[in-house]
Amino acid sequence: MSEMHLVHMFFHSPITHTALSWASEEDGHLAGMGDYGYWQDIARTLERGCFDAAFFADTPAASDQYKGGPETPLKYGVVWPTHDPMPLAAVMTAATKHLGVGVTLSITGNSPYLAYRRLSTLDYLSGGRIGWNVVTGHMQAEHKAVGQQLVPHAERYDAADEFMEVCYKLWDSFGEGALPMDKAAGILADPDKIEKVRHEGKYFRCEAVSPTLPSPQGRPVIFQAGSSGRGMEFAVKHAEAIFAIQPHLKAMTAFRERFDAAATKAGRDPIGILFGLQYVLGSTEEEAHRRLEALRERVPLDAGLSRLSAPLGIDCSTLDPDQPLEEVPTQASQGMAQALSQIGSDTGKKITVREAAIQMGLSVGLPQVIGSPEQVADEIERHWRESGAFGFNLSAPTKPGMIEEFVDHVVPILQDRGLVRRDYSGNTLRDNLGF
Repeated sequence: MSEMHLVHMFFHSPITHTALSWASEEDGHLAGMGDYGYWQDIARTLERGCFDAAFFADTPAASDQYKGGPETPLKYGVVWPTHDPMPLAAVMTAATKHLGVGVTLSITGNSPYLAYRRLSTLDYLSGGRIGWNVVTGHMQAEHKAVGQQLVPHAERYDAADEFMEVCYKLWDSFGEGALPMDKAAGILADPDKIEKVRHEGKYFRCEAVSPTLPSPQGRPVIFQAGSSGRGMEFAVKHAEAIFAIQPHLKAMTAFRERFDAAATKAGRDPIGILFGLQYVLGSTEEEAHRRLEALRERVPLDAGLSRLSAPLGIDCSTLDPDQPLEEVPTQASQGMAQALSQIGSDTGKKITVREAAIQMGLSVGLPQVIGSPEQVADEIERHWRESGAFGFNLSAPTKPGMIEEFVDHVVPILQDRGLVRRDYSGNTLRDNLGF
């Protein structure tokens, strides 16, 4: 491993992972969220820090799992409003020359042809700097919003496999010499060298020629975040890189070893994993912890319980806040308990529903690295070396100031240690990721 790869995570929403961060005096995100210029400034900052990409997670509907309705997310701005990230991919790549943008697009509520057209148009316009985080959609709310039923977990991935099959057919439909673009002859394309896609499957139908020209990287980089057995199978089949949230360093290492084994079994080389980390910076360790506590004190229990309800698939208002999370009668809670930051990770302490909710309100299960720039750089390096990570998908609790602090004060330390590039080596996202 010569260099780590850095991606920065966002939602097109008032917060990323920290509930009510928009209410912090340090945060300018709410005011800037609706301004293209604000997002372009962030893109230029990330490019200055030689990040591979900005990445947009997306939940396209307000969760209604908690108390049977969306009132709590609406009241506190917990990933609501939830705007489409696609336009931001356009304006952020337009403001930069090298930075990639990864966008989440679910198979729920989309057809393969229309998803292909949107993503490939962005990839073409950006000169090959788009990534696609393929998700199946796990929330009842987003299925209800588009008039669909939430189907069983494994079947969602079966549909996603077929969705990707159609997209691959469209991406692969251009033969050698298909686009002469000969002005003198007046010939743009050779129709005989562009295959018409005809697909009739269990879940999708498509009869079409590609509506877009190919980008310099051919197709968007495919990201995935599946970690269940079936989700991992899907990721190993399709992903070029993996996004993962694991609660602490030991779990990161175990996860990477499990994914490496799955890739080897499928006949693939190991797939690079970008682990989620939330950083909280200060000029000193004490200042960083003061900033963290100010954020923690602002998280209402209701907001945390609401955020916890959606991935658990239950209404957490029905639970005793002081009962151990592992006793919650749902299979999902076992996995979620392991993804709730570092509470009790080294002590064996049982995490209560209350503690889990507050931690969900702070970081949604991302481990936190807290301290001065030197300390944060030390922790990022330690996590990288010991976990075997490809790199990190970073999250700032407040924006844009803390992102600027990271680029100005942490990135130079990592560069001086030879851990992060000082310049870009290629022009496309796939080039810069080394694929």
